[in-house]
Amino acid sequence: MGTPATPAVGGAEPPTALTLPTLVDGAEFVGEFKNSGYREPPQLVRLPSGRLVRLPPLLFLVAKALHEHRDLADADIGRALDQVADTVSAQAGARLTAEQIVYLTDQKLAPLGVTTYSDGTPPPVTKNDPFLALRWKVAVFPASFSSFVGGMFSWLFRPVVLALMLASFVTAEVWVLTSRSVVSALSALILNPVSILLVLGLGIASVAFHEVGHAAACRYGGVRPGVMGCGIYLVWPAFYTDISESYRLGRGGRLRADLAGVYFNAIFVVGLTVAYLQTGFEPLLVAVLYVNLEMVQQLLPTLRFDGYYIMSDLIGIPDLFKYIGPILRRTLLRRPADARLDDLKRWPQIFVTVWVLTVIPVLLFQLGLIISQIPHLVAKDWWMMRRLATEATQGAGVLDLVTSGLQIVLLVLPLAGVALILYGVCSGLVRWAVRYVRGSAPEPMPHA
Repeated sequence: MGTPATPAVGGAEPPTALTLPTLVDGAEFVGEFKNSGYREPPQLVRLPSGRLVRLPPLLFLVAKALHEHRDLADADIGRALDQVADTVSAQAGARLTAEQIVYLTDQKLAPLGVTTYSDGTPPPVTKNDPFLALRWKVAVFPASFSSFVGGMFSWLFRPVVLALMLASFVTAEVWVLTSRSVVSALSALILNPVSILLVLGLGIASVAFHEVGHAAACRYGGVRPGVMGCGIYLVWPAFYTDISESYRLGRGGRLRADLAGVYFNAIFVVGLTVAYLQTGFEPLLVAVLYVNLEMVQQLLPTLRFDGYYIMSDLIGIPDLFKYIGPILRRTLLRRPADARLDDLKRWPQIFVTVWVLTVIPVLLFQLGLIISQIPHLVAKDWWMMRRLATEATQGAGVLDLVTSGLQIVLLVLPLAGVALILYGVCSGLVRWAVRYVRGSAPEPMPHA
């Protein structure tokens, strides 16, 4: 990490070589974060890694002026910095000096990875590690593929088509959920391993189509979707589509991108229902129920599913989880509100406070419920393993073995998830305790 180029604040020694800071290669100015919940509308910069950085207007003006005057890098550095300062001063309506430009760059922009330091040092490679985020992501399809596939289905967001699809979905749901055929379909499914695998396959196809919906919503809104890929959420495999470009849109466009996945699940349900009416194949009805469960899960606001991002875009705050610590300190410990809360408008503050005070008990309840089921899950896992071993020795069919193996995996995953969550919480508490004892903890309470 570089050091400040001038002793503008704190009296640090100037470096031996001063250069004109530049925007990092591949960074892009996105512009104002529209309909945000912040008192001062922030500006967005997209880093080469794809991460969006929120900048106050002044820092955005500094970064933009440095980029506009990048051709002066080989000229007299002092004069170049003066020109940057003059440009920022004219746009900000307040006088800034070259020393202040260097300070803002070295202390604010470069640590965020937006610009280089004033001594030419590249910015640190920062790892974005949000709470309860997708891990070990692997991009499977490039942005060009996402854009192409999304463009193929973007017509599904035309108002007339949207209304027809939603009406068809409601009709299909009412018919399926009131039909007695569902009970017989569930009974038949349990006795047929092939049907179980088919339902799981259709569920995976529905999840993939869900991601296509996000990409299609971006194309309909006039922005390009990013890569498509897969990763691990807690311990479960998950698909994802990078829709960071939707932040170029207003609140309506972002909400359309958030809801698009569930909308495409609804279209998938309509397709399954039509296929059942044509064929009478009962596992299709079970697949409809399975997709319904996927939709309900996606609308949950407690974890980073679509429901969480819907709430986030409704109030215009990108990451709600980072406010857990400040709100708990203010509400439970009666500490003064820190700058992160003061930056928010009044009604987003109220909304986030209600969300935090609701989601924390819910998460603790869910975790406690899973922990209480650990003995049952362990016993079930052991029984399934013994059954699988017995079937293998008795020459059971391949499909029976595969089905039993999948059931064991589905039972083991919650146990692994609980273990990882408890490990994260305990390690976070230990780190907080160590920092607290040393008296150097900027955060009085960890959230992971």
